[in-house]
Amino acid sequence: MNVEKTYASVNGLTMYYEIHGQGKPLVLVHGGGSTIHTNFAKIIPLFAANRMVIAFELQAHGRTNDRNSDLSFEQDADDIAELLMQLGIPKADFLGFSNGGTTTLQVAIRHPNLVNKLILGSVLAKRHGVPAWFWDFMSNAHLDNMPTALKEGYLQVASNPNNLQIMHDRDAKRMVHFIDIPDEQLIAIEAPTLIIIGDKDIISPEHALELHRLVANSELAIIPGGHGEYIGEVTTLNAEFKESELAVPLMEKFLNKN
Repeated sequence: MNVEKTYASVNGLTMYYEIHGQGKPLVLVHGGGSTIHTNFAKIIPLFAANRMVIAFELQAHGRTNDRNSDLSFEQDADDIAELLMQLGIPKADFLGFSNGGTTTLQVAIRHPNLVNKLILGSVLAKRHGVPAWFWDFMSNAHLDNMPTALKEGYLQVASNPNNLQIMHDRDAKRMVHFIDIPDEQLIAIEAPTLIIIGDKDIISPEHALELHRLVANSELAIIPGGHGEYIGEVTTLNAEFKESELAVPLMEKFLNKN
């Protein structure tokens, strides 16, 4: 399988990205505190068997540096659009997980011509989409409370381990100040969209259903499991993990439909 791993200069960042396989492009957008590997290591080989999979690490995450400014989902979306332009990819399918799902929504809102189909995994569009305790937790977030698997994933690839604190603080601050995406922006999304969550997700089923009703050309899947278990996200892995239980066939079916 063809694999390219390199960097690009993107809006003041030295942005790390990987391209796996060949075929129709599928862009993977990771979540907060994550890297390509911690979110997507289990699914990249499965998708790359039939597609060109493009994955990258956004500002302050993994191998990509920090531009000394607060994170925003809008800026992340613009960085993705710029990188795809540099790669000569005018249109792609997108799979965004968690914060990456929210970033993917912003790609669809700000750069709709880039989007063929959307898969929104455990996506948050409104503050009421998660339990009230989540916001208290974020307001008091501390590096000690960050999942060990995510910390280890960052330290395995980052050039400067001291920047772990920067990534943590930027992600926490972005969530503390999260503002609802207006209904009219969600209603305006025309791309075919698959919304997927686990039944024990941090995202409520009610929120997923609300988003499904707002995005006209959307489908909704609620699958047994926790936050990211359906893609094999690193914090969900255990001794009973089976590749056959991932939701890749469901996603492939959606992507392959005319």
